[in-house]
Amino acid sequence: MDRPVTEITGISIQVSLSGYSFKLLSGGGVVQTSPWQSAERVFTTPEFQRRYDSVEVSLLTPKVTLVPESFLDPAQARTALAEVVKLRDNDFVETVAVPSLGATLVYSNSLDESLSKVVAQTVLPTSGTPVRVLPEMYCLLRELDGISEYNKIVAAWHGDHLHLVIAQGRSLCLANVFEAPDFTTAQYFLFLALKRLQLNPEVSTVHFRTPLSPEDEMSLYRYFKAVVQL
Repeated sequence: MDRPVTEITGISIQVSLSGYSFKLLSGGGVVQTSPWQSAERVFTTPEFQRRYDSVEVSLLTPKVTLVPESFLDPAQARTALAEVVKLRDNDFVETVAVPSLGATLVYSNSLDESLSKVVAQTVLPTSGTPVRVLPEMYCLLRELDGISEYNKIVAAWHGDHLHLVIAQGRSLCLANVFEAPDFTTAQYFLFLALKRLQLNPEVSTVHFRTPLSPEDEMSLYRYFKAVVQL
């Protein structure tokens, strides 16, 4: 028998330096989205006290770069990342494949935070094995496949950086992280990117993976055809 679409089967958790947010998922999509929670609530969040068929944990790390598969020597992954972001000697560098783009995302989750590790060890799938913490940029790139519009704009923001992916059809135009300590600055970089790519927001939909306040959502609605919270 098929499961009812209202039955919660999965959870997607986004972690930043200052807290976390999560989405409860079912076969029919997102059932519930939480606002940002402070880190000290991680052990008392009721939704974290059970296991799920699927668990996803992403960290909003700005230390990312996307490299075509044919250009990346795995032994030189650290060098490739160091060319675009500032790395410390003890930063651990990892990679994850993005097959739909024929590329590899090189990243570091070394942000002097422990919340993402705590979340991954606390919220377990039914197998009991902790999931791998992936960069939020990977999740943004993955969302492109599910957007049917020609102009594809996917973003995430919380507190300090705007993570932004823009594509047209099957062509990736931009995948970058911008320093944005407030949402006004995040919008500035969003519109700057659209202007440089000559994309009209009035005929485009912007998709956000992170929760938006009512004020921030209405601000975006003034410029975009639609605003979707994934």
